[in-house]
Amino acid sequence: LHTPMYFFLSNLSLVDFCFISATVPKMLVNIQMQTQFISYGGCLTQIYFCILLANMDNFLLTAMAYDRYVAICHPLHYSTMMSLQICALMLGSSWLIANFHSLLHTLLMARLEFCASNVIPYFFCDLVPLLQLSCSNTQLNQLMILLVGGLIVLIPFLGILVSYVHIVSAVLKVPSARGKQKAFSTCGSHLTVVILFYGTITGVYLNPSSSHSADKDSLASVMYMVVTPMLNPFIYCLRN
Repeated sequence: LHTPMYFFLSNLSLVDFCFISATVPKMLVNIQMQTQFISYGGCLTQIYFCILLANMDNFLLTAMAYDRYVAICHPLHYSTMMSLQICALMLGSSWLIANFHSLLHTLLMARLEFCASNVIPYFFCDLVPLLQLSCSNTQLNQLMILLVGGLIVLIPFLGILVSYVHIVSAVLKVPSARGKQKAFSTCGSHLTVVILFYGTITGVYLNPSSSHSADKDSLASVMYMVVTPMLNPFIYCLRN
C-alpha cells in the first residue's frame, strides 16, 4: 500500500470525500428543512471549495495517468521516476495551483453586485448560474473561466492523452495476449473516470454562456460532483 499508485488513490479518496461534503450535506439539509437558503458568505465558501477540489481531482487523475505510463513504459526506472519525493512534489504543486485558481475565481465573484433576483436555479453555488444573476459586468469573470480554467483543464487532459498514446504503443508490442489484457484492464478503470469527469466539466464550463441550460448544467454537475466521486472507490480501490 506504500506504492505511488496507492499514494495517489488515498489522496483521491480524501479529495472525493471533501468534494461531496462541500455540496451534498447542504443540499440534504435544504431538502429536509424545506428551505432553499444559503448565506452570501456560505455561497462564496462553497464556490471556493468546489473549484479547489475539482482541480485536485483533475490533477490527481493526471498524476495517476503518468504513474501508469512510467509503470508500463519504463518499469525498470519506476522506483526512481516515481520516488516518494517526486510524488510529494506533484501533490504539493497540485494543491498550490488548485488553491490559486479557486481563490482567483472566488475573489472575482466577490467583487460583483447582485441587485435583481437572488434565486440560483442550481443545487449549489456555482460560477455559471451566479454570473447569470449578476447585474455587474461579468466579462472578466467569463474570460478567466475560459482562459485560466481552460488551461487548467486542457494541459492535464493533454498530459493524460500523451501518456495513453505511449501506453497503448507499448502494450501493443507485448507478445502475450494475457499481458495486453492485463495492462488494458488496469488502465480501463482510469479511462472510465477520465472520460466521465472531463466530459461533464467541458460541457458545463467551457461552452459559451448563451448555450447554457440550467437543467443540462445541473445534470452535468451532479455527474462530476456526486456520481464520479461516489463511483471512484468502486472503480479504483475495491477493484485494485
